[in-house]
Amino acid sequence: MKNFVNSCFYGVSDSTEFFRGVQQALKELAPYGIFCGDNLFTIGRNLGFLDDAVFMSIFERNTHNADPKQQEIERTVLWRTHVLTWAARSCLKFEGDFVECACYKGTSAKIICEYLDFNNTGKHYYLYDLFEHEEGMDHHSMPAHGSSLYQQVQQRFAEHPNVHVIQGSVPEALLLKAPEKIAFMHLDINSAAAEIGALEILFDRIVPGGMLVLDDYGWLAYSAQKQAEDPFFAKHGLRVLELPTGQGLVVKFR
Repeated sequence: MKNFVNSCFYGVSDSTEFFRGVQQALKELAPYGIFCGDNLFTIGRNLGFLDDAVFMSIFERNTHNADPKQQEIERTVLWRTHVLTWAARSCLKFEGDFVECACYKGTSAKIICEYLDFNNTGKHYYLYDLFEHEEGMDHHSMPAHGSSLYQQVQQRFAEHPNVHVIQGSVPEALLLKAPEKIAFMHLDINSAAAEIGALEILFDRIVPGGMLVLDDYGWLAYSAQKQAEDPFFAKHGLRVLELPTGQGLVVKFR
């Protein structure tokens, strides 16, 4: 059994004092089964994904960063990434392609592609993002946003001919190019209006058994998305499962 301890927590006003408390708590706990990071601190868990050598190797390789601070930020979403790979693998048996809005640097999609040997699945993966940020946009700017990010993400997937990197705003870009049938979908746009727009176009295309992961559904900072999405899914006779990772999971039963 192993632990995962990461220093990235969001919204902390005094990080020194906060992590002093974290370290004290760790001293008082059992030595194994601890996950600490991404605003999640839990104990007494199996954390079986830490023992998945293939997954961990792929994750470590794709979240390596020369900047220690950025590496902590990229690595803190380990449990979220495990949820994505679990859902994506579960959806391989269903007809339809994969979709991610918005992909940013393509890290989670790249991990999924390597973990699932995606080139040999017969499926296509559609990745959408603006890749740049302008003042006034609903979502906040990220460090890698810029004029060269689109080309960088294209190059990242150069060895995956069945991955389509599409630059444009969502939902407008979905009208230009999107799969007719979807087995797995990941929404991480950080905008309630954009996510509802994507759902209005794509949700009916998710096949029975297909899964949708909402990255921000359980986070208070993005509660506008939950407030907008709950009525949308209620109209379809569905409820979102809020996960401890802050994600939301929807299974399309019919």
